[in-house]
Amino acid sequence: MAKFSPRAGSSSSYAATSAAHRAPPLAKGTPGVQIVARAVAGYPLFPVPWYLRLFVQVALPLPMPRTFTYAVPPELRAAARPGARVLVPFANKEKIGWIDRIAETPDKPGRVKPVSAVLDAHPSVTPTILKLSRWIADYYLAPLGQVLRTALPAGLTDSSTDYVSLIREPAGEELSPLEMKLMAWLADTTGPQAVLRLRRELGDHGWWPVIRRMEERGFVRVETEGPRIEHAVKTRRVFRIVQELPTLLAREEAFGRAKRQREAYETLESLGGRAEAAHLTAGLGFAPEIFRQLIKKGFVASEDEVVSRDPYAQMDVAEAPRLNPTDAQAGVIRELVKASRTKEPGTFLLRGVTGSGKTLVYIELLREVVERQGKTAIVLVPEIALTPQTVGRFKAVFGDRVAVLHSALSEGERYDEWRSLRAGEKQIVVGARSAIFAPLTNLGAVIVDEEHEGSYKQGEAPRYHAREVAVVRATLEGAVCLLGSATPSLESWVNAKSGKYALLELPDRVGGQPMPPIKVVDLRAERKRVKKTTGPLQEPAPVILSDVLVDAVRERIKRAEQTILLLNRRGYATFVQCRECGQVWHCPQCNVSLTFHRRRARLTCHYCLHEEAAPKICSACGSDDLSFKGVGTEQVERAVEEAFPAARIARMDVDTTAGKWAHHTILTRVERGEVDILLGTQMIAKGLDFPNVTLVGVINADTGINLPDFRATERTFQLLTQVAGRAGRGPKGGEVFIQTALPSHYAVAAAMEHDFVGFAEREIETRREPAYPPFSRLVNVVVSGTEEDATQEAAVAAADWVSGLLTARKVRDVALVGPAPCPIDRIRGRWRWHFILRSPSAKTLGKVARYFFEKYSVGGGGKADLRIAIDRDPVALL
Repeated sequence: MAKFSPRAGSSSSYAATSAAHRAPPLAKGTPGVQIVARAVAGYPLFPVPWYLRLFVQVALPLPMPRTFTYAVPPELRAAARPGARVLVPFANKEKIGWIDRIAETPDKPGRVKPVSAVLDAHPSVTPTILKLSRWIADYYLAPLGQVLRTALPAGLTDSSTDYVSLIREPAGEELSPLEMKLMAWLADTTGPQAVLRLRRELGDHGWWPVIRRMEERGFVRVETEGPRIEHAVKTRRVFRIVQELPTLLAREEAFGRAKRQREAYETLESLGGRAEAAHLTAGLGFAPEIFRQLIKKGFVASEDEVVSRDPYAQMDVAEAPRLNPTDAQAGVIRELVKASRTKEPGTFLLRGVTGSGKTLVYIELLREVVERQGKTAIVLVPEIALTPQTVGRFKAVFGDRVAVLHSALSEGERYDEWRSLRAGEKQIVVGARSAIFAPLTNLGAVIVDEEHEGSYKQGEAPRYHAREVAVVRATLEGAVCLLGSATPSLESWVNAKSGKYALLELPDRVGGQPMPPIKVVDLRAERKRVKKTTGPLQEPAPVILSDVLVDAVRERIKRAEQTILLLNRRGYATFVQCRECGQVWHCPQCNVSLTFHRRRARLTCHYCLHEEAAPKICSACGSDDLSFKGVGTEQVERAVEEAFPAARIARMDVDTTAGKWAHHTILTRVERGEVDILLGTQMIAKGLDFPNVTLVGVINADTGINLPDFRATERTFQLLTQVAGRAGRGPKGGEVFIQTALPSHYAVAAAMEHDFVGFAEREIETRREPAYPPFSRLVNVVVSGTEEDATQEAAVAAADWVSGLLTARKVRDVALVGPAPCPIDRIRGRWRWHFILRSPSAKTLGKVARYFFEKYSVGGGGKADLRIAIDRDPVALL
């Protein structure tokens, strides 16, 4: 059994154990990226005494809380600066890392490997981003190299790729289950396969020990492909005139009887002396040979021009609207403008009710910062679905100065946008959480829209929260930070009420529009009514659309108005059960029931994406009496189609927005009036502004309110308030119906009154005892492994180690809660246990967590493949 033990060798030096690593040859250069210099292959480790050499601490994208010491050969010293990418030998491979710091002496005496190459003419990590990344690594307990990898486009952070290929199949040899699984997978594939693909398709079961055993036995071969050290840029071939022929006589002498060459030359001249080759050849019909002759004669030159892959270049952008701030907006804008002109602007929380015009405030702040002060700005949005609409609003005002960064872009598009920001060609970036790392200089403002959203929290290492990182980055750069929301997080609200943040409020909607009235439909009464209409032996149908909601939707269709229906569950039915024996179909890798997707006739796990065919008979008892229970958006869509056969319906959830521009396509149809009813999950609940939406219906408000998580009630209130705010934003007004079996719950009652302050006061009181944020800070330590007993034992051992640390150091204001199984105790084949560290002191908690992070590790690996994930300031404990 693998045991936990303190991590040995916590020094930040890397002792070489082999001869100098021979590096593969460099690829040819591409525009926009320059390879500065490279050490000669086989460079001796110590050609000169150590006291005449330069050393660097290099951060590598590895799950290890340390940097590694490398020597810098003399010819690379000029380019070796903090933030620069370097190619270094590591464990018989070459990896790309970043220089963290420069040192005159190594941390430890001994042999140190040399840097193979410096890959940046100018450091790819700016000084501010490097400083910010160090803070993230320290606060969120993440290796610096992993933070830097997150901060940069993927093409700048590649490392070696490992491939495994089948040499021979076993002939009667005894194999373990994982060895058999590996061999079967390789037998079904052709050629070498990336180990990353193996993990993705078969699950991360700790494959390397298996692969190495099979390699030693001669069944497989392992090969390594070197890292890509240059990012591919998109180019186009252009022709340009390099020798002018100003007179007719000069042209006669130059071309003589070659009329077609003269026509091509004069056509290029008429196009400004420079044009794309494809336009001249394929478009205008000139043969490529004609231009080869012009180049040979020295009249025309050919070159490759870098083309920016702007994902929003073809977006239809409306004219900039005329903005007339209300008195309340004007007051908020004055405060922000005043602050932006000071050396330490600080952080502002803007609480504005839905429809109060927060976007106008954002635009006016950007006008001040970008146009008047000549600075740059970052605007964060929580959902990719909101990005096209938000980008359109800002592009209407600021044109091509707006760049976009989010995960739905291709690798090339992200790189081109990053490069344009790095070069100063664009001054505003709009994007999801990773946009906080945009390489902007002279930053003047950071705006976080819908700051309460949990999607700003990164789910994998580094587990940073973009809202908190935004506050820190703005502080580092002397920029104003603006957090906006109609339903702020309780942490931000308490910070504002205590004076840590400045509070700004927009209490009314623009134009004096009233907040839409909210009516509650009691699902308990509806279910009793439905039950009376069915026979005693019949299973009553689920209540999806109550009668009052059906009438309200029908009225909107008659008036050519639009409706939004929300249910925060996708699929058709949330689980399948045999009525005869009670069996429920579960995911084989996760302890969750499988969701039925009717259109594809598949059962799907929404955690690991396992799929299987929908059953027709029970595998346990053979009965064909199966019940599909629970309601998802796909079933709502079917019910709406049956209730309103003539209505134009669009569904917006993960299943219908997998395509790159799917969000934009659906929302554009709604904006054009081509959709009568828009239904979907939480992605339709925020940020959307459609004046013709006069009705919002919440199919079931109870889906998340009873989850075993301390934020469940807060998230429910925020979701109800946000989706209710989509109604009545135009002159026609609006109305909201909330269907719930908990009509008296204080989250529902507060949402009915649009009463954020009342809800916040009530919810804050529930967090006092036991203490949860904002009264305490949390660290959630999750131990996972492939064997249940080993995982439990490891979690208990880790918690005991922390308990001993707290006792030995006499730390009284850090409480240890647990260990216990996670609420979802198995995901992707890995068992999960956790314990929580809780303290009112962020500083003390950070010290304890940091000590645990640096000193505690899984010793010896083992069959259980034990791992630890440390999540500081978690947004959920599931």
